[in-house]
Amino acid sequence: MLPPGRVRSLAVELEGGRAHGAYGTGELLQGRVRLELRGALRLRALEVCARGRADVYWLENHSVGLNTVYYSYTASQTFLHRCCQLLPDNGEVTVLPAGRHEFPFTFQLPETLATSFEGKHGSVRYWVKAKLHRPWSTVKKAKKEFTVIEPIDINTPALLAPQAGAKEKLVRAWYCNRGQVSVTAKIDRKGYTPGEVIPIFAEIDNGTSRAVVPKAAIIQTQTFVARGAKKQKKSVVTSMVGDAVAAGRREVWHGRALKIPPVGPSILCCRIIQVEYSLKVCVDIPGTSKLLLELPLVIGTIPLHPFGSRTSSVSSQGSVRLEWLSALPERPEAPPEYSAVVSSPEAERSLALPCPPELRGALEGPFFAYIQEFRLRPPPLYSEVDPNPPPEPARPRCMTC
Repeated sequence: MLPPGRVRSLAVELEGGRAHGAYGTGELLQGRVRLELRGALRLRALEVCARGRADVYWLENHSVGLNTVYYSYTASQTFLHRCCQLLPDNGEVTVLPAGRHEFPFTFQLPETLATSFEGKHGSVRYWVKAKLHRPWSTVKKAKKEFTVIEPIDINTPALLAPQAGAKEKLVRAWYCNRGQVSVTAKIDRKGYTPGEVIPIFAEIDNGTSRAVVPKAAIIQTQTFVARGAKKQKKSVVTSMVGDAVAAGRREVWHGRALKIPPVGPSILCCRIIQVEYSLKVCVDIPGTSKLLLELPLVIGTIPLHPFGSRTSSVSSQGSVRLEWLSALPERPEAPPEYSAVVSSPEAERSLALPCPPELRGALEGPFFAYIQEFRLRPPPLYSEVDPNPPPEPARPRCMTC
């Protein structure tokens, strides 16, 4: 009879992954379960599971008469649930000696996964959990979380399409019209990545008698869905303030720059959690509400291709690999010299090949000699005087002579 063993440590370690331990959809999730024992251990099974799930939860209170009733809204969506038996439970007891033991595992991540997210009313989390089953004892567990980033390629026609809009507002005060304020804005495309600069082209017309102030901001909107209800949380990612527009004047933005800070990408494939972005151009009007113009944005993970055009987006859809672009020189090479192209007579003689007898007579003829003379002739000298001037027009005769 073996004495009862004691588990010193049970841990899950992950291998690979991109920067900061993040994994992409469709990648291999590899790792190992480390088990350290002080003594011999009797166990029934050792399993490891990879899980991924989105959860939404919030409370709302409603007054019913003199009482307050609380309603809870919960929802969940599973993205990943795969298990692997490292030591299968076949009805027999396995005895492991004291020391360190490692059990490798591999999981294939699905092609469709939502990006890891932590919000006020919900989250998207991924983890790997190991479970050690021992006879007549509780199950010992170890958990390791990891990050998943859903690839969003902005090199698509939908995300490379320009976005534009226009809004106007009639300003009233004490039932009197003070004039009209209008704003027109446009951006080059819909998809951007963190760190890029959004050039904003806008026109602000101030037809009122007071100065107005234009502003621009990137807004993040988190939407949580549960039991048919929605909960939203909006926050300003970054903003900028333009110059005041005097009464009766017009202000034009010729690509006013707004840089995107490090933010999480958009979440569009989750049923209960969405993370969306938008560019808002607003005009502060004294004495009344703001004039707002909103343009949709998508924050992606795959940046714009080197050419940065729609042609590159079409090529990306056709699975064209662009690694060869990195081998192109930054500046084109200079053309070769004329002396390097036209060989000297000594080089011609040294590189001459034996000619068949039936062609020797043809190559010694006058036509071939003319070709050789033309090919070896140096380039003509540049001169502003035309060597072949046009003939002078004939002078008219005098009929009286």
